[in-house]
Amino acid sequence: MNRTIRAAVCSVAVTGLAFGLSSCSEAVDQVDKAVDETYEVTYEVTGKNIDSIEFHGGGGKAMEPKIESVSKPELPWKKTVTLRGIMPAAVMPVAADPEGSQITCKIIHKGKVLEEQSADGLVTAGGCTAESPITG
Repeated sequence: MNRTIRAAVCSVAVTGLAFGLSSCSEAVDQVDKAVDETYEVTYEVTGKNIDSIEFHGGGGKAMEPKIESVSKPELPWKKTVTLRGIMPAAVMPVAADPEGSQITCKIIHKGKVLEEQSADGLVTAGGCTAESPITG
């Protein structure tokens, strides 16, 4: 009797382990797919007296994106980039002008505004950051 119970418990444990490994494997496959998948966003910046714009341009690693920069951008400024996986979309216009400045930034994905922010003042840093639509 003891041997029968032990065999049944071992059978249930092995079956549970097999199901656990298959669901774990599925989760790993989903993460791998999400990391390799790409998406496009368009950054838009408007305002006045903006000195520079920094943004995630698609290079680097998902959690350590390469930051690109544009000095003295012509406004309105627009840039479409391809990002990968869980990399967040981010754009940060910066202004320092004694006459004051105004900044509005947007992040757009497939026609939908993911994030929009505005700021104004003597020294202004307005930024937009949006979660990857792949993480959904």
